[in-house]
Amino acid sequence: MFSQTIHWIFRTTSGKLVLLLGCFTLLWVLLRFIRGLVTNKIQDHDRRYRTKKLIDFAKYISLILLIVILFGNNTNNLSVPLGIAGAGIAFALQEVITSVAGWLAVVFGGFYRTGDRIQLGGIKGDVIDIAVLRTTLMEIGQWVDGDLYNGRIVRVANSFVFKEPVFNYSGDLRFLWDEVRVSIQYNCNHKKTREVLTAIANEVCGNYSKQAQEGWQTLLRKYLIENARTEPMVTIMAKENWIEYTIRYMVDYKKRRSTRDRIFSRILEEAAASNGDIRFAAENAQLVQWVN
Repeated sequence: MFSQTIHWIFRTTSGKLVLLLGCFTLLWVLLRFIRGLVTNKIQDHDRRYRTKKLIDFAKYISLILLIVILFGNNTNNLSVPLGIAGAGIAFALQEVITSVAGWLAVVFGGFYRTGDRIQLGGIKGDVIDIAVLRTTLMEIGQWVDGDLYNGRIVRVANSFVFKEPVFNYSGDLRFLWDEVRVSIQYNCNHKKTREVLTAIANEVCGNYSKQAQEGWQTLLRKYLIENARTEPMVTIMAKENWIEYTIRYMVDYKKRRSTRDRIFSRILEEAAASNGDIRFAAENAQLVQWVN
């Protein structure tokens, strides 16, 4: 009886399927226990996340190895059924297969990592998880102005890395160029205005410029791009009703809104202390009453 059971388990397809299910269940319970034991002892958030993903990945590898070990000797007999089944599965699950391929591209191609701020599939947010089928984002924007979280967690299929451009705001360089425009009246002291705006930009963003220059040097060694100016600059353009000053500067990708707030606050302070040398311009409209 015992020998017949052993023969049924190891020699028949149904027995091997039962053995595969049992082994994988035991392995899944063991890895889940190890995951809970290990991750509770790891204090660093990044290391804990990567350890969890490594254990999860080990489950998939183990399943593949079990299938190869148990059914490796019967591939000739199963080649035709497996071929027909594989073709049908590939057609029905083409989106899933593309997402798995996208996951491989993300993991080994360096498209983005957890913690990066990206735009994928039309959704912009911070990457909080990269699974086999989907990337999970903490969304920013939409009804919230600026680069701030709106509270929604969005899961985007990994297949979008092949369908649309992937925008990475923090990949090789965590700094972005940003601009602030200020409208000043024509009859102001424009030399002093430029000097004041340049001083404010250097005061608020000077530290970012030094760090960005170091990151840009790394990009120069990695890509075929020209050197770029990372120091703040102020340019002037004449408009119909005022002079428009544009302050261009580099900023940490997570601090665009707060940096703009600091710049505008300093501009208001300097304008108030300028004794009329710096005056803001605004578009005025005059209402005329028609009398019949």
